[in-house]
Amino acid sequence: MDISTFNAFKSRNYRLYFTGQSVSLIGTWMQKTAVSWVIYEKTHSNFMLGLTLFASLFPSFVFSFLGGVAADRYNRYKLLLLTQVASMLQAVLLTLLIFFKDYSVWEIIALSAMLGIINAFDVPARQSLVYEMVENKADLPNALALNSSMVNLSRLIGPGLAGLALEKFGEDICFGLNAFSFIAVIGSLLMMRLPKFIATPHPKNIFGELKEGFQYIRKTPSIFYVLLMLALISLFVLPFSTLIPVYAKDIFKGTASTFGVIDSVIGLGAFSGAIFLASLKPGRNLRRILAISTLVFGAGLVLFSHSTYYPVALVFAAISGFGMMSQITISNTLIQTTVDPAMRGRVISFYAMAFFGMQPLGGLLIGTLSQLIGTPDTVMIQGFIALLIGFLLFRFLRKAKEKRSPSSITN
Repeated sequence: MDISTFNAFKSRNYRLYFTGQSVSLIGTWMQKTAVSWVIYEKTHSNFMLGLTLFASLFPSFVFSFLGGVAADRYNRYKLLLLTQVASMLQAVLLTLLIFFKDYSVWEIIALSAMLGIINAFDVPARQSLVYEMVENKADLPNALALNSSMVNLSRLIGPGLAGLALEKFGEDICFGLNAFSFIAVIGSLLMMRLPKFIATPHPKNIFGELKEGFQYIRKTPSIFYVLLMLALISLFVLPFSTLIPVYAKDIFKGTASTFGVIDSVIGLGAFSGAIFLASLKPGRNLRRILAISTLVFGAGLVLFSHSTYYPVALVFAAISGFGMMSQITISNTLIQTTVDPAMRGRVISFYAMAFFGMQPLGGLLIGTLSQLIGTPDTVMIQGFIALLIGFLLFRFLRKAKEKRSPSSITN
């Protein structure tokens, strides 16, 4: 592996952030896996899985605009510290609820919604702050790719650990370990030495700033098309993950461990995709790689959808994970490297809205569709939608290239 794969680690603040966040994210994935398993075991309903995803992500859609404005107006570092403490409190409440065994599904969904509100402020602050943590701005694409590798390594480890913990110790251990994991990220933030925050005047009110951010995106096609494509993928394709418990329990006749293994294999593919992106040399055509990644994601889902032989299904799940993460990471990189710094928080809030906001709506849609036509056919349709989006992106790139080409200019 090329040493340039880890260029961003030259920045002390980024190293601290990466270490703390790595521990915390393993806990987050353990909690996510445990929530899905608890809900499905209690209700045996695909729709309730979709509703839980809706509850955890839809508040991010509603409030991410405010989170973006807050990240541009206030001290991003203090805002991030505040959201991490709030996330820790949410995890403690969930642990106590499960530990005392006296809970209903609606209480878990309400706490998932609480986390969604926290994330609306957390994501724009965290993503914007990464830019400030990296001393050499040329290392920013590398930092974002390493970020994704961290997210996916935790996705690889977390569900597997959750599956074991669910079988051996019970649900409350998963939630308790997540609450404990926040100590690492809060500690790493407190150790950072960031440039002193200088408040800039903001003559416009919050709605004026939101409007300004939207107009900026509309006038910047390179950002607009990436956000539009990400929104479509998030609405129609990414909610396939809510149906994984159905594959684990009903199609492969497995246990909580089976669910953890499938989720971990998707994470392994995604981690490989992130490392592949971190290893790319500067100057590569990221838009072309974005289109190819979308096609890989779609093909992986189509092949996985009707697989009944477990080992082969795991291979297709890994391919899906590779395409999915490459697609999401490149979208983020293209936005972060082209956005005006003054607009960073607001544009990232639109990114968060497209990524997190569309998934819950898609979760309800996919949950309902799978009840009507069955889980395998639903996942196959999702794969075909990803393939269609990939081909449309290739068409857009070819048209953009023809516009730039001198040979397309007629006399």
